[in-house]
Amino acid sequence: MRTNIVLDDNLLKEAFKYADMSTKKDIVNLALKEFIENHRRLDMRELKGKVKFREDYDYKKLRRGV
Repeated sequence: MRTNIVLDDNLLKEAFKYADMSTKKDIVNLALKEFIENHRRLDMRELKGKVKFREDYDYKKLRRGV
């Protein structure tokens, strides 16, 4: 979809420093992808009371590899 938008030049310059990309289109697509991924992540607080651990679960034993 073709869209015309006005972008902040300073933000673009800084984004190009961090991303190995050469076009504004690539930067915007990356930003949208990361925005969506961040919002899809489940907030850990939403898991409260929903996760049940086994009674015999021993994380220390797993660390030792026993």
